[in-house]
Amino acid sequence: MQRIRFRLPERNTRRARVLVAALLSIFLLGGMFGPTAASATPAHTAPWGGYDELWVPSSMGNIKVQVQWAARGGNAALYLLDGLRAQNDRNAWSFETNALDQYRNDNITLVMPVGGESSFYTDWYAPSNFNAQPITYRWETFLTHELPDFLAGYGVSPTNNAIIGLSMGGSAALNLAGHHRDQFKFAGSLSGYINISGPGMREAIRVAMFDAGRYNVDSMWGPPWSSGWLRNDPFVNAESLRGLSMYISSSNGIPGPYDHPSAPIDYFHTATGMGLEALSWVHARAFEIRLKSMGIPATYSFPPAGIHSWPYWSAELWMARGQILDTMNAW
Repeated sequence: MQRIRFRLPERNTRRARVLVAALLSIFLLGGMFGPTAASATPAHTAPWGGYDELWVPSSMGNIKVQVQWAARGGNAALYLLDGLRAQNDRNAWSFETNALDQYRNDNITLVMPVGGESSFYTDWYAPSNFNAQPITYRWETFLTHELPDFLAGYGVSPTNNAIIGLSMGGSAALNLAGHHRDQFKFAGSLSGYINISGPGMREAIRVAMFDAGRYNVDSMWGPPWSSGWLRNDPFVNAESLRGLSMYISSSNGIPGPYDHPSAPIDYFHTATGMGLEALSWVHARAFEIRLKSMGIPATYSFPPAGIHSWPYWSAELWMARGQILDTMNAW
């Protein structure tokens, strides 16, 4: 049988070739870049309210950051720093407190970085050699460069930020704000150890970090005579905090309204919390005297009872809320 062939006019043939090429390009580019680029590329305006878990590129690898967006798309952010035993799956502010509910209707984005156990949220000299740490902590770089640059893609300002932390995170919040005044307008320390050069503190930090993950403190700031210790002591660098809105809080270690131990382990944790809080109270009072002697104002909160535990920090976060929102113009 004779095969019958149909030939398109030359003009139509060229159009068909162009159409096929265009469709092929779309298909290939979509397969190579489409879903990945869409999930990794930030929006250009801040989402209104809601909650996300972001993976942010850094020199330490991708870091998980829990975010509750400003209720009305505002560009202000409040960074919430964790304590010495920070977990790798979620920031304790998100489940040990009601921080999300406290700020849900406010025009400020909550930023809760995940991880950083025993890091003091600083840039370390080297990986810890006691526990075969695979990376060098670079938390200051992350929190002051990589993370704000990433969040800027969502409409969060790199220069309109507040930062607050508890215990280890308290001293870190003051250090980061003091060294990066272009980024932070407010800093808060809740039961923080903010006189690191005080008697016995360098030895105490060494023991605490070894207990919380077998970290070698010499990998962080070097030996006790290193300048790294002085750079990361808010007491020493108090002048860098002048003009910054600050909230400094600590109780005295006396068990308070949230403490109801019943089992032996509860009594153990209560006793530990009493000692830790009493030490932070000494630091906060010394810091108060230091700032007042320099003519640097700050807000102080010294509740009559309370230990080193989350219910008290949740309450203090609420107490600081008005000052934070006023400073950030984020009501």
